Amino acid sequence: MDVDEASDVCERVLDEVAGAVIAEREFFETVMLGVVARGHVLLEDVPGTGKTLTARTMADALGLSFSRVQFTPDLLPADITGTHVFDESERDFEFNEGPIFANVVLADEINRAPPKTQSALLEAMEEGQVTVDGDTYDLPEPFFVIATQNPVEMEGTFELPEAQVDRFLAKTSIGYPDEDGEFELLQRRASRDAQSPTVETVLSPAEVDDLRALPESITVEDDVLRYVSNVARATRDHRNVDVGVSPRGTQRLFEAARARAVLRGRSFVTPDDVKAVAQSVLAHRLVLTPEARVEDVAEASIVESVLESVPVPTVAH
Repeated sequence: MDVDEASDVCERVLDEVAGAVIAEREFFETVMLGVVARGHVLLEDVPGTGKTLTARTMADALGLSFSRVQFTPDLLPADITGTHVFDESERDFEFNEGPIFANVVLADEINRAPPKTQSALLEAMEEGQVTVDGDTYDLPEPFFVIATQNPVEMEGTFELPEAQVDRFLAKTSIGYPDEDGEFELLQRRASRDAQSPTVETVLSPAEVDDLRALPESITVEDDVLRYVSNVARATRDHRNVDVGVSPRGTQRLFEAARARAVLRGRSFVTPDDVKAVAQSVLAHRLVLTPEARVEDVAEASIVESVLESVPVPTVAH
């Protein structure tokens, strides 16, 4: 698969998902960035906006297996990873895979589960494997997690620590549709018999693997590499930031920019790619000062000011 083919199939996947979910195109592209860049995506929004439908239709369009885990305060790590069960006929223990053994896993309301259970998921995200009773099992390839958290009804929830939030490539939200979008939602529902829409499969798992390997061949000039580094480093010096973007976050910005170049059908990264993905990749990694939190300063505004302050290189192609 070359860059032009990859851009074409990404557009077809996005069209399929957009035909099922009412949301801005930018939102779908951010989720697709996670797929292409081999990262994971965190969605934060109120219930009923289409987070679950987005994850399921994305998996269907990509031709991947899908699993949904509803996180609750009593959820145990074994409920996600699986457990060993004694087989009477074989007189031995066999491993029963948990719901995490799917290509696309929706971790619904991840902030409702206790930290130990959250950690089991995040270990799997980072390592691509799970360890149960000392035995290690590889997860399917490709493996992609879409986690959601509800910003309301925060009683009894366990907020993700900054170090765990940092492991998500991007964070985004759907938001409410506008008036025309909500009207279109009802029109679509009136025109079908089933409650939920369906989508056509665009890719196979092997083709998704090829797509995810493609960013490694994307060219990034030294000037753009320096720009990525300068943007990330500038977050650490901002007066409203207590802890800025980590080196891991700098690398994720680089990877997301390469993935966006693939989506745009280019074999090289431009500064515009970096700026386009900066909000979704960097904002959730910032830890604000107590004063900034009291003044209700938005992380997005800090990323915006950083982008305005860092000189943009001119890259000729």
